[in-house]
Amino acid sequence: MKEIIITGASGFVGKNLVEYLRELNCLPVGISLRSGKIPDLPGSAEALVHLAGKAHDVKGVEDAEIYFAVNTDLTIRLFDEFLNSTIPVFIFLSSVKASADSVNGLLTEEDQPYPVTAYGQSKWEAERYILNRNIPSDKRIFILRPCMIHGPGNKGNLNLLYKIVKWGIPYPLASFENQRSFLSVENLCFVIKELIDRTDIPSGVYNVSDDSALSTNRVIEIMYETIMKRPRLLKINKRFINSTARIGDFLPLPLNSERLQKLTESYVVSNAKLIDAIKKPLPVGSEEGLRKTIYSFCGGK
Repeated sequence: MKEIIITGASGFVGKNLVEYLRELNCLPVGISLRSGKIPDLPGSAEALVHLAGKAHDVKGVEDAEIYFAVNTDLTIRLFDEFLNSTIPVFIFLSSVKASADSVNGLLTEEDQPYPVTAYGQSKWEAERYILNRNIPSDKRIFILRPCMIHGPGNKGNLNLLYKIVKWGIPYPLASFENQRSFLSVENLCFVIKELIDRTDIPSGVYNVSDDSALSTNRVIEIMYETIMKRPRLLKINKRFINSTARIGDFLPLPLNSERLQKLTESYVVSNAKLIDAIKKPLPVGSEEGLRKTIYSFCGGK
């Protein structure tokens, strides 16, 4: 049975990955980094998957030092322990935000990283450290930059959108036209397993996204279709919406400037390098994955 060490195994991605690996007769072993100490790494493991990290703060209240302490410093110390171990594969879950906070056109791995937020900068600093180390020939290193991940147990902006639909509230942001890349957690788990199992995939940095981008309006329509209701989308004046969001920056409203940007901006990510490397199609289509996630919001699995 293949033993795979996972940090952040109790998080959203971690729980899904543990279940995915168990179904494939692997032995996922979660280790905790909450104390800030790096535990001994078992030499019998086939891979170390580093998921633990400080997530992006949409409320804007976290101190920047926290991001660098967790996402950068802890990753560096874990990676050094990996280099001193006999484990052959290291997978670091970074973020597309390590490359860019906003995208004009199509984001690829060739774009020069220019993160703006402390979250993105902390991930990029960890990436730079890993990429600048001399890697032994018997080890493989993968840095994954996922876009917005969704799936069963997700509690992010997709869940907020679903609540709007479920409560029968017309979606008020339909006047904003955009295209966004999403990532089904099932596709992410598939990619991680491929990287662990195969020795023909080159080490490096890989964007991870579903194959097709979707507009937020289309996401809302899929939600309505999943719960079998007629879509209700309102095209309210953009200036009014922007003004309301700015008020939400100071008052506890469900919409603030950062959340509005996340819901309405275009952010399209290319997964071409990854698909070319694994030479297999992703198992879940963009709309299919979203329907699975939305169905889980309804109480399904």
